[in-house]
Amino acid sequence: MTIDRYQLVSRHNPVLKKLDPRSPLSIGNGELAFTADITGMQTFPEPYRDNMPLCTQSQWGWHTAPADDGRYFTHHDLSLQYFDVAGRRVGYAVSNEGQEEIYDWLRLNPHRLHLGRIGLEMLTSDGNLAWPDDIQNIYQQLDLWRGILESRFTLGGVPVNVKTCCHPTQGILAFSVVSELLPRGRLKVRLAFPYGSPDKTAADWSSDQKHNTVMIPMDGVDFGLMRILDHNRYFVGIRHSNTGRLYRDGRNEFVMEPATGVSKLEFSVSFTPKPLFEALPSFADIQAACEKHWKKFWLEGGAVTLAGSRDPQANELERRIILSQYLTAIQCTGTMPPQETGLTCNSWYGKFHLEMHWWHAAHFPLWGRSRLLERSIWWYRTILPLAKGIAASQGYRGARWPKMVGPAGYDSPSPIGPLLIWQQPHPIYLAELCYRAHPSPGTLEIYRDIVLETAEFMASYVQYDETNNRYVLGPPVIPAQENHRPETTLNPTFELEYWCFGLNTANQWRKRLGLDENETWREIASRLSALPVMDGFYLAHENCPATFSRFNLDHPSMLGALGVLPGMKVDRGTMMKTLYKVLQEWRLEEMWGWDFPMIAMTAARVGRPDIAVAALLMDSPKNRYLPNGHNCQGERKDLPLYLPGNGGLLTAVAMMAAGWDGCEFGDTPGFPKDGNWTVTWEGLLPMP
Repeated sequence: MTIDRYQLVSRHNPVLKKLDPRSPLSIGNGELAFTADITGMQTFPEPYRDNMPLCTQSQWGWHTAPADDGRYFTHHDLSLQYFDVAGRRVGYAVSNEGQEEIYDWLRLNPHRLHLGRIGLEMLTSDGNLAWPDDIQNIYQQLDLWRGILESRFTLGGVPVNVKTCCHPTQGILAFSVVSELLPRGRLKVRLAFPYGSPDKTAADWSSDQKHNTVMIPMDGVDFGLMRILDHNRYFVGIRHSNTGRLYRDGRNEFVMEPATGVSKLEFSVSFTPKPLFEALPSFADIQAACEKHWKKFWLEGGAVTLAGSRDPQANELERRIILSQYLTAIQCTGTMPPQETGLTCNSWYGKFHLEMHWWHAAHFPLWGRSRLLERSIWWYRTILPLAKGIAASQGYRGARWPKMVGPAGYDSPSPIGPLLIWQQPHPIYLAELCYRAHPSPGTLEIYRDIVLETAEFMASYVQYDETNNRYVLGPPVIPAQENHRPETTLNPTFELEYWCFGLNTANQWRKRLGLDENETWREIASRLSALPVMDGFYLAHENCPATFSRFNLDHPSMLGALGVLPGMKVDRGTMMKTLYKVLQEWRLEEMWGWDFPMIAMTAARVGRPDIAVAALLMDSPKNRYLPNGHNCQGERKDLPLYLPGNGGLLTAVAMMAAGWDGCEFGDTPGFPKDGNWTVTWEGLLPMP
């Protein structure tokens, strides 16, 4: 059966009929994203500010603010805290004691920037500035098949129609505004630019004198602007469809208005790190490119339809699947790993967390879109010298990947981050997914250094326990379930399994490359400690005797050893008991969005598809999906969306439909065979 993809996608177009401050809609291309209110622009930012802010963000748009005394610090200015590791001292940037200013500054800088607000300026019939309550007859739809955001409303009974889209390969936004309010002088466009801020909004609107916007000539545009924020620069180009004008209305604000008598205004706006040297395409050009791109996106990737299912939640799960594909495509496919809120707004100052890269992007190859992962996995090559330097400074070989970073790859100081290790094997896993999608010598050569240097660090990081003739992980280490002390954490379950998978996979790469197997890697993988068990359940780590009483919150990471990973060291009976124990006793409200797909993957591998589906749809504050498709994290104001949840959902669904290596449960192994689920899929790859 061939899936009618247009019908599958279109039936889940988000539609808003009122202002919903928690669920604005976004357009983007992986490098640039624009989040709009119910006008299709950023006309009314205030209602969204404390919920899901309206930002324009990019992969390259960052700001570094000087300290109060004008200084810029470096990571070499930090003093390290030293831990004993097998009789030698290893330093980590985990303590701010006596260095609070440097520590905090390095966490806050650089921070991702809101590049600029593009909104309507509308006047009511009595000449007052319009507010949200003045807007009536709202109907806004994101046409997923075309990638076009269409917004209709009335102001004082006069219709306003707005179309918004983003060029699929360039940092250009395009807008079409049609209304009789234009020739009446009651509707204009305002462009406003903020100073940088590390907070959720990525914008400081109260520091106008700290930055500047100057008009400059640029080829191919009607208006060119250069933005100056301390040592940072970027450029804005504007192409106007009519013989209208753009004029300054403040140090960092501009107003655009059409020619007299014109009731249609079309314009495009580019955001670039360098000045443009080519013509900016028109709205019509960008709309056509956008429509072509999104049709191809939906037709060429994998697809899953649940049409015909009897389960009342099937349509909701299908909605989450479709919207998660769209959101991860516009938020998580840039040239760097994404932050946890993508390009919507800032989380952790706009920096990205490499332990989350797998959850954001592992699904792309499984859904037939490996090129979307390959854009960001290449970034590891750019910081490989730095990662090798980190490892060497701590007495290790190979490349040690940081945790919380900006574009340059420097690890941010943190009481937790520098001691995490579960991000280390991610590049091996991600590269393996790319190879499985395109098994060629070229793929091997592209990721060769990433895979081999990662494995070299992993092999040098373990410690040999001579008494028990085994290799151990830690201490000091903080596991994926982060509420454990680094000084006492030993052999975390998920990390042990991941070390085994990573070293064995790296040796497979050596064979594919025509190299001899690395005997040290093989020896370590074979003699890694057994996964820690107590009372028939897997523990978070070996020194954790009370996982299900004191430590039944945060991530139940031990489940990932069989689910996320193929479970080379796992006893399936023990893992099934652990799964049941987690479902019975874990504090679900304390979990995170990707934990639910993790549970689903574990349940599928142990032959409980009923639990797998239930986990994806579990009623928990951090497993809810908003009208715009975003996975929200309860009432957390600092984290209004959480893309690792969306990416994890897609990985789990691909696995539940297409299975995994050695799967014994037939087709769609992660969905119940009770007659309530009708699952049709195409274009998916099995998981390892």
